[in-house]
Amino acid sequence: MKLTRLLAVSSLALIAAGAAQSKTLVYCSEGSPEGFDAAPYTAGTTLDASGKALYNRLVEFDLGTTNVIPALAESYEISADGLEYTFKLRPGVKFHTTDYFTPTRDFNADDVIFSFLRQGDESDPWNQYIPGISYEYYNGMEMPEVIKEIQKIDDLTVKFVLTRAEAPFLANVAMSFASIVSKEYADQLQAAGRMEDLNNAPVGTGPFKFVAYQKDAVIRYQAHDEYWKGREKIDDLVFAITTDPAVRMQKLQAGECQIMPYPSPADLDALKADSNLTVMEQAGLNVAYLAYNTTVAPFDKPEVRTALNMAMNKQAIVDAVFQGTGQVAKNPIPPTMWGYNDAVVDTPYDPEAAKKMLEDAGVKDLSMEIWAMPVQRPYMPNARRTAEMLQEDLGKIGVKVEIVSYEWGEYLAKSTDPARKGAVILGWTGDNGDPDNFLAVLLGCAATGDGGANRAQWCNKDFDDLIQKAKITADHEERVKLYEQAQVVFKEQNPWATLAHSTVFMPMSNKVSGYIMDPLGTHNFTGVDLAD
Repeated sequence: MKLTRLLAVSSLALIAAGAAQSKTLVYCSEGSPEGFDAAPYTAGTTLDASGKALYNRLVEFDLGTTNVIPALAESYEISADGLEYTFKLRPGVKFHTTDYFTPTRDFNADDVIFSFLRQGDESDPWNQYIPGISYEYYNGMEMPEVIKEIQKIDDLTVKFVLTRAEAPFLANVAMSFASIVSKEYADQLQAAGRMEDLNNAPVGTGPFKFVAYQKDAVIRYQAHDEYWKGREKIDDLVFAITTDPAVRMQKLQAGECQIMPYPSPADLDALKADSNLTVMEQAGLNVAYLAYNTTVAPFDKPEVRTALNMAMNKQAIVDAVFQGTGQVAKNPIPPTMWGYNDAVVDTPYDPEAAKKMLEDAGVKDLSMEIWAMPVQRPYMPNARRTAEMLQEDLGKIGVKVEIVSYEWGEYLAKSTDPARKGAVILGWTGDNGDPDNFLAVLLGCAATGDGGANRAQWCNKDFDDLIQKAKITADHEERVKLYEQAQVVFKEQNPWATLAHSTVFMPMSNKVSGYIMDPLGTHNFTGVDLAD
């Protein structure tokens, strides 16, 4: 029997048990995590929120900013040529003590090396400890090629030696995929034949430790008494998994949870009018898009993709689906990000021209699939409604559309298949504030293939050369110019239909204090308190 099944109890019992004895914050999360190991998954917010609770990284983003600050590394040095990053590790950092693991040593260099190398070394037994997992971030950012070696100088010093200068490297290792896990715990699991519990029953150094998970219902955490930054004010942190935004709103208003993400745009006025609530908001560092499979005919032709984009009334989608909480997207990065090219002219909405362009390309009686996400995301309030509107728009130029959906985890996995038929509605919230995190991770040649984050399977030499030059350039202004040029190539080729950028809202009880919205879209409960 898996350890998680032994740990699982009813959601009501979990919440009631915590509330009866201690200060409990209930977060109405929008979906279930793919897993609790932060390295192989990219699904987003529930996993990210869990990751922020469970884990630390060598360096992290300061709360509410994209500024990188020391974390498990108390300091770092970068060589003049940009090829060596030496991290001096923080002494005395404790891993979680749980019902299933008691650490015998503090965090050290062995944990850092294990946490990184298992992702890139296919011969490592931990690389595929869950059959079929992929490391989209690690591979999409070319970490196996960038990292030449990781040297253990001593227990509290590690040196990353790179094969080339990599401008976004420090920001990249502040991301969730670089979370540090316990090698001692992994060794125990491997010896016991329970390697999958690294994902099911996690151990980290973060502010909260894992207690239990009942799939699609509830996750429970407790404050880490020996947390290196000091114990949190919240004793118990509970994720009440609630996929329906209307139900999340009802629970928030009834006091059954204290924070909820991603309200329906139609409910914002009512939430703002509730005197018991506070509604935070900020421009999202995100993009929603429709990715064609550019390796499958006729979507391998740029003129066909452009014609389909011309048939889409994106402003109508923003008006109907986002209801004043978004703006039409023309570029693959958001306008709040440095390097955004505002001079790019979007593909015009022109159904008649679209119809002629398809005819000129020799495309007749086209049928296609549009995949609609089954969940709400920060960049997309309602993928099904968006797909229906795209279906209607494309029908006007003679294109027959079938709408397809899958369970969220299956959707993410199937959408990376290079042989996939159909165009996929998906999106992205920036992880580190660097354009590379959008352009390379989502559109670079290294991110194509099964398990990659490049859902368009688009590999364009001109585009890739530009983003590769930007990676190795330390001059910020030069990087801006290169990314601006890359966006021009993207718009000429149209591997996606760029749909929208959203504003993100976070309603919460007035009893909550200390919560800071993260421009990178994650949810961090460090420093949060709850009044009686």
